[in-house]
Amino acid sequence: MRAFTLAAAMAVAWSAYAQTADTKTAEQVYKNITVLKGTPADQLVPAMQFIAVSLGVECTFCHVQGKMDADDKPAKKTARAMMEMTAAINQNSFHGQRQVTCYSCHHGLSHPASTPPVMESDAMPKPPASAGYTTSTATVDQIVEKYITAVGGADAIRKVTSRVEKGSIHAMGADSPIELFTKAPDMRISFTDMGGGHSITAFDGTRGWLGSSGRPAREMSPEESGAASLDAEFYLSLRLKEIYPQLRRTRPDEIDGKPCDVLVGSAPGKPAVRLYFDTQSGLLVRMVRYADTPMGRMPTQIDYADYRVADGVKIPYRWTLSRPNGRFTIQISEVQSNVPIDDAKFAKPAGEVK
Repeated sequence: MRAFTLAAAMAVAWSAYAQTADTKTAEQVYKNITVLKGTPADQLVPAMQFIAVSLGVECTFCHVQGKMDADDKPAKKTARAMMEMTAAINQNSFHGQRQVTCYSCHHGLSHPASTPPVMESDAMPKPPASAGYTTSTATVDQIVEKYITAVGGADAIRKVTSRVEKGSIHAMGADSPIELFTKAPDMRISFTDMGGGHSITAFDGTRGWLGSSGRPAREMSPEESGAASLDAEFYLSLRLKEIYPQLRRTRPDEIDGKPCDVLVGSAPGKPAVRLYFDTQSGLLVRMVRYADTPMGRMPTQIDYADYRVADGVKIPYRWTLSRPNGRFTIQISEVQSNVPIDDAKFAKPAGEVK
């Protein structure tokens, strides 16, 4: 890929933001902001990520490497015009709701297609195959109760109050050791060995933070922290209806040919979610959560697999996290339950991460 990758550019941008107050706007933190004036500073990077994945490009498609504020490239001026266009369409045609985004036309291409493709054979095009949805009459309460039972039951779930997991994380064709510490009700921290240092993702029960060896840790944005808090929910099955009081059923779906009951939920301070439960086993097999950005919603999909019993509770030993701009898989090899863990382990360090 290009030398100046999306990840590198975002790291530079976040470095600038991390030293500022959370209440500042984009134009107070970054130079040469025009269209997104008034946007919270911590939302500028997610907005740029949304544009990049919608067009299938890197930051240097619009920006000059090392001079992100420069207007030298015509693509940057075009992008501003397109942002204004979509905002006007949504305001004038959809009552201000964000229905049209960069992805609506681009679908991962730098230049959207304006004409339909011609037929490439004499065969008539076939209509899309039926998704084969199954009919389910289960209520929200029944789906959640089946999930609790499948995991091991409320009593068994409450008997476990902490968990230490060791395994490996597979990303970009390489495997790295990872260690996770979780503690009820909602604390979680992971250490990924980067070969000479480690990368940390944590939620301390109140806020999320990120860090890597030799650098100051940074606090997550409110959107990131909301997602991290959901990942840290130790008793998710028991608290699901408490976290999402407006949890409701939607159309059933299939994953790998297996029918699933699907619930959707949203709540203040939490990401909107879509939850897939295997109709036969009752286990949660997929969670899709959505993060709002000034340009559109960014999905994160987590697929849970390899469920095994650990101290009376069935947990996934493998999960794959997929985003529009990347994915990784964690495979657990060792689990210890009810290990004493001091709350201080989850706290954000004051200085550099050791």
